[in-house]
Amino acid sequence: MKKNEIFEAEIIDLTIDGNGVCRIGNMTVFVPDTAVGDVIQVKIVKILKHYAFGIVIQTLKPSLDRMEAACSKKSCGGCVFQHIRYDAELRVKEKAVYDAFTRIGKLSPEFLPILGCEKRTRYRNKAQYPFALDHNGKPVIGFFARRSHRIIPVTDCLLQPEIFGKIAEEVLAFVQTGTVSVYDESNGTGDLRHLYLRCGEHSGEIMVCLIVRQDIAKKLMPMVQQLTKKFVQIKSICMNVNPPKTNVILGSKTKTLWGESVIRDTMCDVQVELSPESFYQVNTPQAERLYGVAKKFAQLTGKERLLDLFCGTGTIGLSMADDVQELIGVEIVPEAVENARQNAQRKGIANARFFCGDAGAIAEQLEKNGEIPHVIIVDPPRKGCDETAIHAMVRMQPKRIVMISCNPATAARDCALLEQKGYEVKVVQAVDLFPETGHVECVVLMSRGKA
Repeated sequence: MKKNEIFEAEIIDLTIDGNGVCRIGNMTVFVPDTAVGDVIQVKIVKILKHYAFGIVIQTLKPSLDRMEAACSKKSCGGCVFQHIRYDAELRVKEKAVYDAFTRIGKLSPEFLPILGCEKRTRYRNKAQYPFALDHNGKPVIGFFARRSHRIIPVTDCLLQPEIFGKIAEEVLAFVQTGTVSVYDESNGTGDLRHLYLRCGEHSGEIMVCLIVRQDIAKKLMPMVQQLTKKFVQIKSICMNVNPPKTNVILGSKTKTLWGESVIRDTMCDVQVELSPESFYQVNTPQAERLYGVAKKFAQLTGKERLLDLFCGTGTIGLSMADDVQELIGVEIVPEAVENARQNAQRKGIANARFFCGDAGAIAEQLEKNGEIPHVIIVDPPRKGCDETAIHAMVRMQPKRIVMISCNPATAARDCALLEQKGYEVKVVQAVDLFPETGHVECVVLMSRGKA
């Protein structure tokens, strides 16, 4: 095989990041924008030791899974499955979860059928648009092309509410008047870095957060007046100051320019307040289904002490508080812990306590205090649980551990370690929170001894 050679091949599989897989001789070749069953002419563009990458020159026979993509902005890289039917996308995600647990984790739990999403588009409650200057020096807004920092101009994304696109257009029109400068990441000059939007699925409230290099509140006030006059759904406009030359979006200082410092929404019948820093699942209805699975797996009777590790603003644990004797939440972000306490107070939940700190360290402290949980809910970041958290959970010896994970690979790794230490991985439920993208969540039930 040589670079630029052209072959005929059939796509036999799809990866979770949307690349088709075909075999040419003894080489595996990955080809984007293809579907299982496509017969294609593929041009080899990169060759590595054990696999290669190609691009489609011509589709000789299209797959039955194919459909017309609704969005023409393929190069933004956000949606990798919009060219195939949703049932085909779900099969890819279900297989990704299965492969992670059986191949990476060497585990053999029961796999429940994946829970698909009712809405394939317009489901996100959050958007982050970077600003940049195009080759003519004109401000643009959009999303980064895949594996790059090149901006693809986009205002209306089909994964986001239509009103987000209209707000983005209004902001861009103001910026193009030259009143404020746009950040240039190559030299660290200019002020306006990102437009960050949030909305409440159930409340309809919208937050606009303008992320800037330095405090330019006075320059932004005319824009604030325009936005609040045109969009009555906006309840909060903030400015977040992020001076360093960094890829991290949010800085440490947020200033409210208009309205309240938070917006409100409801998740699993728990009223929550959302600041720019708050973690909140981007697909609210599907997240409620995800948490419903976790509650079912927890098998609560009202007599348990429930420990919610990596609890964020407390939504998962608080949705189960009425079914336990005591709820303890642990989170490392101080603002999230304060939000969790306020959320509990608003709902009148008196049997909940929340601690700020590293999950593993606080779990160790609870163990020393004899506050041993009967059930642990753990919702770690993409990198998974650290060793301290794993060991603390094992030492506490809860009857059940329920893991919610946005990364099946790290979930499988952590579950394999927990199984080595006496916990049997019983059931895995895949849940699709992010249609059209290469992401899938899963919920795992582990039990100590016999289930």
